[in-house]
Amino acid sequence: MTIDTIFKALADPTRLRIARLLGAMELAVGELAQVLGQSQPRVSRHVGILCDAGLAERRREGSWVFLRSTAGSEGSVPVIDAVERLLAIAEAENGEFREVCEADRRKLAAIRSARENSAGEYFARHASDWDDLRALHSSDAKVEKQLDEALADAPLGSVLDIGTGTGRIAEFFAEKADRIVALDKNLEMLRVARAKLQHLPTAQIELVQGDFADLPFAAGSFDTVMLHQVLHFAQDPALPMAEAARVTRPGGRIAIVDFASHDREELRTRHQHARLGFSDRQMKDLLRSAGFSVREPIALEGGELVVKIWLGKRRKLPSDQVIPVKEHVQ
Repeated sequence: MTIDTIFKALADPTRLRIARLLGAMELAVGELAQVLGQSQPRVSRHVGILCDAGLAERRREGSWVFLRSTAGSEGSVPVIDAVERLLAIAEAENGEFREVCEADRRKLAAIRSARENSAGEYFARHASDWDDLRALHSSDAKVEKQLDEALADAPLGSVLDIGTGTGRIAEFFAEKADRIVALDKNLEMLRVARAKLQHLPTAQIELVQGDFADLPFAAGSFDTVMLHQVLHFAQDPALPMAEAARVTRPGGRIAIVDFASHDREELRTRHQHARLGFSDRQMKDLLRSAGFSVREPIALEGGELVVKIWLGKRRKLPSDQVIPVKEHVQ
């Protein structure tokens, strides 16, 4: 990336509009085309130029490609952040550019509404199943409050929310974290989460499709890793635990929220639970084997199923031990 590449990329009215739109929210190529009133192939060409200049980045989710601004993100370079500020100044100072940008942002309301409607339809299809499961354990609000208190002894820093689902935990901790990456394997759930989190600044929240047994991040990328009601879906919980440990920085923390051991066999078939909860001994062994020191678990009574919070701290590795690095797939 060179300075002339950056300014050449910005030397086009459509690309200036795209840069401002991506500064407002993450958008699919089709959504950008809808706002700009241009064909997807044409928008894709403009997007390619911005990505080649380092001003935007792509992420594929199934057949969709999402774009986000690189300004303000972890690892962003000062010149890209400066371009973002320059465009904001240009919009404030230039009336014609301001009118175009404001008109584009008004069209984003239709995008937000479509996402919310899609999320609402998904919830409507699954509401009865989720309501039945929620009725068996402590309220989400109670769990979140207890988790917040358990993690209050140190800054959250950079957070990875593994199995984000609807994005509820990512939203709850967004204001307290430096940044949050919300990961889920299920494309439909990611779209629900995107609708829920679209009010947050793009530099603060990042949504990624990925498998908890093969995380697409470099080693030591996060200060805090959370697995909220997700580990019971693992056939072999040691695999996602090992991956969680790999991406946690030495001295970083992990928080696992899941069910204590139970005998509700119907959860295997109705909700695809591979594990009927965990005993404290099982979780302690999993955490220690993955390289975490273990704190006393927290139990939340108040239903047929007991919710527990297990906490761990990543042990510092011996100087001769090397953690394998995976590239962050965009």
